[in-house]
Amino acid sequence: MELKRKANNLIFATGCLVLLSGLAVFAGIRQASRPVGEVIVTIGNEFNNYFISEREVTALLTRNGNQQLEGAHPDDLDLKALEARLKAHSFVKEAQVYRDLAGNLHADVRQNRPIARLVHADTRLDSYLDAEGKKLPLSSLFTARVVPISRLGGGPLQAGFFQDSTGSQYLTFLRYIDEHPFWRAQVAEVFIGPNGKVSFTQQIGDQRIEFGFPENISEKFAKLMVFYRQIPPVLGWDTYHRVNVEFKDQIICE
Repeated sequence: MELKRKANNLIFATGCLVLLSGLAVFAGIRQASRPVGEVIVTIGNEFNNYFISEREVTALLTRNGNQQLEGAHPDDLDLKALEARLKAHSFVKEAQVYRDLAGNLHADVRQNRPIARLVHADTRLDSYLDAEGKKLPLSSLFTARVVPISRLGGGPLQAGFFQDSTGSQYLTFLRYIDEHPFWRAQVAEVFIGPNGKVSFTQQIGDQRIEFGFPENISEKFAKLMVFYRQIPPVLGWDTYHRVNVEFKDQIICE
């Protein structure tokens, strides 16, 4: 009796599985042949950047309205080509285009994000730098609050500078600032001297910080934090005009 009950349960479970599989296949066939409904754009914006709008994504997908997507037959869609079209935009880091069971076309976009601004004498030539050391154009939609960086007394920095073995150290320095909210708010402008040493101004305090070469980065910022906690509360922010943290186990104030 027990054996017969188990056999019946197995047959019932197998029947349910077959039925569900059949429904899934049927739904897949219907979805595959259904014309496109809505075009739904989702832009990931975890850093409150607004470099690309839903309207701009839609314009990219439709070639500025020249390619009709709503009502299009699935056979006329090339999802990979649509993704590639979105990824060609400077401020699109990742893009995924797919259809749901209702036939709607989804475009999920993740924005690229600058971590610094490359400053020129002519601000119209300025550009952004992303975390991988690649150049990003300025945007008419949004101005990022990132640290400006330039050469002292020399030509402008090019994005390619940050992608060789030497320049990558400076990129690591900029990443460190970007990844730490305190320093992202405190560092006002970064300069690279003719000798390659880094210095920067601050949002609070008139001291120019002499950082030296971009090495032992976390240790140097830790020393600077010691200065902030111990000196200005006692002597005031305007006592020193120069603070040097480039040498091991030393903070030089003048």
